[in-house]
Amino acid sequence: MTDETPKKAKTKAEAELPRKGQQPETIEPGQTPAAPEPAEAPVANRVIRDIIGGNAVVSVLAVVLALIVGAILIVLTDPEVQAKSAYFFSRPGDTLAAIGNAVGGAYASLFQGSIFNWKRDSFIDQIKPLTETLTFATPLIAAGLGVALAFRVGMFNIGGRGQILVAAAVAGWISWSFPMPFFLHMLVCVVGAIVGGALWAGLAGLLKARTGAHEVIVTIMLNYVALYLISFLLRTPGALQAPGSNNPKSPPALDTAVMPTLSDLLGVGSYRLHFGFILAILATIFVWYILNRSAIGFRFRAVGENPRAARVAGIDVKLVYIFAMLMSGGLIGLAGASQVLGNTTSGFASGIDAGIGFDAITVALLGRSRPWGVFFSGILFGALKAGGYTMQASQGVPIDIILVVQSVIVLLIAAPPLVRTVFRLPTPGTLPRLRRAGRSAAEVTK
Repeated sequence: MTDETPKKAKTKAEAELPRKGQQPETIEPGQTPAAPEPAEAPVANRVIRDIIGGNAVVSVLAVVLALIVGAILIVLTDPEVQAKSAYFFSRPGDTLAAIGNAVGGAYASLFQGSIFNWKRDSFIDQIKPLTETLTFATPLIAAGLGVALAFRVGMFNIGGRGQILVAAAVAGWISWSFPMPFFLHMLVCVVGAIVGGALWAGLAGLLKARTGAHEVIVTIMLNYVALYLISFLLRTPGALQAPGSNNPKSPPALDTAVMPTLSDLLGVGSYRLHFGFILAILATIFVWYILNRSAIGFRFRAVGENPRAARVAGIDVKLVYIFAMLMSGGLIGLAGASQVLGNTTSGFASGIDAGIGFDAITVALLGRSRPWGVFFSGILFGALKAGGYTMQASQGVPIDIILVVQSVIVLLIAAPPLVRTVFRLPTPGTLPRLRRAGRSAAEVTK
């Protein structure tokens, strides 16, 4: 019988020895061996990191951080907090209570003035703040969509003010000069406003395509041209000035051209929310379809990503610039029609734009130039505007704090790494740092 030696299980050290015929890796004296490659993170972890550090979460946290900054300003400017902070070290509870009352009261008033006011008697009156928010949001959504569409093509349409003024002038002129049946008259006025805004913005697109003029400079200059042109026409009898009036104001729109309000349709309440909000929803769907489901939207996105590559691929970049500015101006013109036909029936003045042309830039930035992002950011800014007046009236908080909050939102949206640093969010597309167990490579060489 032959004695068979039992096979021993290989130890970990023996398993790591080089096999027969395989040359072991030589390490020079003082040289550190190469560190093993880190294991790849699970797919679920990477998806969660991309969601947490994505643009949507960053946008929400930017709003939260801006509200915190607003709360700090409220505390610093509140007279009661200033009075009780004088004896903070002897009675700190009074100061903390005053801070809570100031911030809580201000933001509670902001909510009551923009979403829901539980202090009113009937539900119809309680939800009126929400309708006010949507009323303020309607022109912001339309104008924000126009600015966002230009952004997606790589263009900066800063001429929203001029385009709103021209569109408002066209819509207003049609509204009192050409009697038509109800609803048809309103639609004709809206189409006229869209055409007026599109042609005014198209000038910038044409100049950029033909001469290379920068659209930022051109649109800013066209703002002043439109402002002084409309102001002149409002002071000229027979043009836009109301007959028999010495004030720079237009005649009122005919009743057949005025957008019906929610109260007109339901027969209850005193809501100012009008048909323009429905048009804003349709415009959002239209822009989403154009950018994501159409051939011209593909050209827009291609030119926005890299105009040189798009030109090599056979896309007429100059024509895309013109089309983009025409569509951008048309959407902003819809905001002008909303201002003339929705919020007032007694005529308009040169301040009909109400700063919407510049607020639309903020709305487009917060919405990341995505149609539905612009839609919800427009509602947010409408809520800030509607609730800001209530906050000022009930709590005495300056409405300028709302402007500061909006400005901080823009600052944070323009610097996503700052938000990720404050809240310690991961950067999308990066892998987490993996801790390696066991001894380091430096210890192995010792």
